[in-house]
Amino acid sequence: MRGAKFIGVAVVLVLAAATGCNDNDSGGAEAASSARVPAGLESFYNQKPSWKNCGDGFKCATVQVPLDYAEPNGAKVGISAIKLPAQDKSDRIGSLLTNPGGPGGSGVEFVRQAGRAFGNDLRRRFDIVGFDPRGVASSAPVRCNTGPQLDRFFATDTSPDDQRETNALAAESKQFAQNCKTKMSAELPHVSTVDAARDMDVLRAALGDRKLTYYGASYGTYLGAFYAEEFPENVRALVLDGAVDPTMSSTDLLIEQAKGFETGLRAFAEDCVKTGSCRFGDTADAVLVNISSLLAKTDKTPLKSSKDSRKVTESLVVMGIARALYVKEYWPVLRQALTQASQNSDGTMLLNLADEMVERKHDGTYSSQTDANMAINCVDKPSPTNLATYGKAAIKAQKAAPRFGPFVVWGGLPCVYWPVQTKQQPKPITAKGAAPIVVIGTIRDPATPYKWAQGLADQLSSGVLLTFDGDGHTAYLQGNHCITEATNDYLITTDPPKDGTTCR
Repeated sequence: MRGAKFIGVAVVLVLAAATGCNDNDSGGAEAASSARVPAGLESFYNQKPSWKNCGDGFKCATVQVPLDYAEPNGAKVGISAIKLPAQDKSDRIGSLLTNPGGPGGSGVEFVRQAGRAFGNDLRRRFDIVGFDPRGVASSAPVRCNTGPQLDRFFATDTSPDDQRETNALAAESKQFAQNCKTKMSAELPHVSTVDAARDMDVLRAALGDRKLTYYGASYGTYLGAFYAEEFPENVRALVLDGAVDPTMSSTDLLIEQAKGFETGLRAFAEDCVKTGSCRFGDTADAVLVNISSLLAKTDKTPLKSSKDSRKVTESLVVMGIARALYVKEYWPVLRQALTQASQNSDGTMLLNLADEMVERKHDGTYSSQTDANMAINCVDKPSPTNLATYGKAAIKAQKAAPRFGPFVVWGGLPCVYWPVQTKQQPKPITAKGAAPIVVIGTIRDPATPYKWAQGLADQLSSGVLLTFDGDGHTAYLQGNHCITEATNDYLITTDPPKDGTTCR
């Protein structure tokens, strides 16, 4: 989520086979025409995208939306979309719109990589659809910083020990914000989650669906919740997996996320000890102490890397560890990376993980993920107005989450200097009048703590909480049969699982 250094990574997701059931909603252009069309936006809602083959059975199109919904006759933004068509057109329900998270993750790439991993019954009855939200990837991307500028930003010490280090961090954060002001000033006010939610309703109509069927992971839950708040009458079935609590302030959100990474790291440490060959200690507490020692050592002397000439600073080490905590299957890789770093002062594997986290390519360039992530987060919620106030939040974070707190909170510092500030305060989302909405929470989710799923499910007037007693970020995508069956049945029939169901 918030902060370019710690975000909801768009992970390739593997889904178990879906279960078939009865049709509930027919979809199609005729059905779509019966949904409410906001005044002045008829040309956008009535557009017919030109779907073209774009390789490997996929079809791609661009859907036009207004840059500023208050001025629909002004500049436009092209939203890139992709779909894997339903296998059985005679039994087709409609479209399953998806968002993999971020903010900043490419929904087009997600569906291209993972569209066929959806269960057979879902693929048979739904077009699997992805899109790049405005400001992301191929939808008028926010691009502010060069590769070398981002290298310097990510390597900067985000656990400052004195005023000199704090000033250096502030200077990098100011430069990040200034670069975006210089290059993207016209677009920055219009990349909010509310704007993206309104785009989703245009997409729904352009896809020919009377109501929306949606799967959102991580930040995608935040986007889906805002959609339900704006268009409750257009909700057919929404799955919000790895939920974000919309009531939290920008800094409180980061502090809670840091605590989530601490929970994930302890789970990793406990698993390391259980393997019987853990090289970092005989107990979970010992493992955590040794990891803390490694971080303290790296703060003074960065690790080397055989990958390139970059120094693997403490900030990059923490980022690499965090990346591995997103997916439990990465834990063996993390054990190896930490061994390499501890025994040989070699941070190559940790650097590889950190680069994957922020989508840095082998040639030193980056995707738009980091710039888009910061731009969307900064405009979505108010930030502290000065460095001193922000620093108090970092101190609070360090006490609550000693290994991750400072890094997560200081990572959002550019928002203090951002050229576009919002006055809209966080508030509960109720989506009154919406059909049942399924919120999935994973008990030891490092990036979106379980309490956020509980909070969102309670806020939503039709929220249904589905719990996964497991590790890693998000649940539906991990292949747990109980989660998969309950979710797929709901997407097909619109009948939700019993509120409070727990899967193990």
